[in-house]
Amino acid sequence: MNRLAEAAGSFALTRWVSRKTRPDFERWQAAALRRFLDRDLPRAPFYRHAPDRLADLPVTDKALLMARFDEFNVHGLTAAQARAALERDGCAGSLTVGASTGTSGNRGLFVISEAEKYRWLGTILAKATPDLLWRGMRVAVILPQNTGLYDSARKSRLIKLAFFDLANGPESWRGALEAFDPTVIIAPPKILRHFAAENFRLQPKRVFSAAETLDPVDLPVIENFFRLPLDQIYMATEGLFAVTCREVGLHLAEDSVFFEFEAAGEGLVTPLVTAFRRQTQIMARYRMNDLLRLSKEPCRCGSPLRCVDEIVGRMDDVFRLRSPDGPMLVTPDVLRNAVLKADHRIDDFRLVQTASDGVELRLPPTLADDAAAAAHQAVQALLAARKAAATVTLIRAPLPLETGRKLRRVECRLEPAR
Repeated sequence: MNRLAEAAGSFALTRWVSRKTRPDFERWQAAALRRFLDRDLPRAPFYRHAPDRLADLPVTDKALLMARFDEFNVHGLTAAQARAALERDGCAGSLTVGASTGTSGNRGLFVISEAEKYRWLGTILAKATPDLLWRGMRVAVILPQNTGLYDSARKSRLIKLAFFDLANGPESWRGALEAFDPTVIIAPPKILRHFAAENFRLQPKRVFSAAETLDPVDLPVIENFFRLPLDQIYMATEGLFAVTCREVGLHLAEDSVFFEFEAAGEGLVTPLVTAFRRQTQIMARYRMNDLLRLSKEPCRCGSPLRCVDEIVGRMDDVFRLRSPDGPMLVTPDVLRNAVLKADHRIDDFRLVQTASDGVELRLPPTLADDAAAAAHQAVQALLAARKAAATVTLIRAPLPLETGRKLRRVECRLEPAR
């Protein structure tokens, strides 16, 4: 099968599965997962003598994957070889090597085959832009680092793709982006908001938030500027995990990933993912670092795939505080809401845990003093209500656009919990 046929087959499969009922889908998924466990999983050295049942497999994470990288891919490619390939052209023979931006701390690597690259292209087109594909698309991808994944799109006559390097700053490529006149934009929400603030001349038909948590405070600004509903692509080094449908439901990619969920408190979960359509780098029961709030109702679009109400943030950014009753956790959404609900004039902030008993609230000097005081008091009241032993310091300082790291309005800077 040639490469574009691989993409077309994946496109068709993704669309076909989306029309199933939930019971029929679960039967299809169970069969696909069984094939993966029997055929693909044992090809990776780490799983050569693995149990037959998914539930009996060990839980893995980024630290284990990077420490034993060669045991998780079927070609035995080492992490050193993968990094060397990245420094050249991102190719290790017929394989494509990519990496996360590293802006969240621990830089991850991934390796995929040519077939998987085109399979990914067909899947994301089927989920994100099936109605635009046949008209031809100009897709602007604005991310901190290019990866070989996007090369597959450049080989399709239906798609013109341009990559704009976030690390260079938007003013360095503003003219080129406006001249490209994209019909689809994929960018972090802070950049989409910057386009609104600086009045970029753009008229896309579809806009996707990607690569960072979409905070509720950014949503109306972006949608009002583009006069479009803001869609989301939830994707990480580990794979494609969710895409918004036309009814604005954020659907989990259960047609290629089997999700298990661990309770994280406050009604949130962290996912364990098994990517049953990946055959080069095996990911089974891999613990993600994200906090999700799952939807309780099916989407109006009729898809059998479950929805996520909100990607709240990262488990790393849960505040870890002390109280008379022992250690306590406060999740990013609770902290974010305390600040934003304090005063409607607050549209940007940073809330950072800097010590086991120290929190900094940063607000811009342009914000009215009474609004800043209200936010400061709201955070103090939240922590006091939970009996947390912490001092909240208010800092008035500009909050410039940072292109070298992910925007984390709520951030814990303590050493990771062991």
